[in-house]
Amino acid sequence: MKADNEVNNVVSEIDGIRDNLTRIRNGIEHAAQKAGRNPDEVTLVVVTKTFGLDTVRNAIEAGATDVGENYVQEARAKIQAVGREAARWHFIGGLQTNKAKYVVRLFDLVHSVDGYDLAAEIDRRAAIEGRVMDILIQVDISREAQKSGVMEEDLVEFVRTIAPMPHVAVKGLMGMPPFGREPEASRPYFRRMRELFDEIASLRIPAVDMKELSMGMSNDFEVAVEEGATMVRVGTAVFGQRG
Repeated sequence: MKADNEVNNVVSEIDGIRDNLTRIRNGIEHAAQKAGRNPDEVTLVVVTKTFGLDTVRNAIEAGATDVGENYVQEARAKIQAVGREAARWHFIGGLQTNKAKYVVRLFDLVHSVDGYDLAAEIDRRAAIEGRVMDILIQVDISREAQKSGVMEEDLVEFVRTIAPMPHVAVKGLMGMPPFGREPEASRPYFRRMRELFDEIASLRIPAVDMKELSMGMSNDFEVAVEEGATMVRVGTAVFGQRG
């Protein structure tokens, strides 16, 4: 009986996650169509930080193809248990240079490169691993003290500086509006991120391939898609509030 209950609980959680993923994807589709965009241009990154291994497995079983983690040690245990090939893994949290070696080994895309020293260490570690690490540049679009990122006025010079690194590939930008705002209040920040994205793309900097604009979370992803996001990072809307 206990085993049956455990199986039923797992099935129930998978079904609940699947329903939430469907609802979010429908929201992405509606927002994209409203903006005259193809919904297939937008990747849903399911954020599993602080959730346990079983929940990560259930999310992948429910159809999550891209998984985002914020903490290296926590992510390392999950990825090793679930399997490197089970999903496309995104590192979306703040990253210290001494953890770069793990990120290079475990992840497909780093969203949060916010300084030259970090980019250089990722480049060095990727060379050791014999790979090129795809990265996004985090922009300090909100100018809040608790957030990191490259200031927008320094962005072009920063991209030009790290672009020649042979084992780092700049694929786009990531940004976050101020916390605690209504979705519409975030729109100007998302719009500015798109302007910066287009500006960098127009410069045609060698070795820079501007494909991804990572912005928008559970409360404002639809507005972000309307303003040009190609990746949205959603956790609470998939799993509910974290404990």
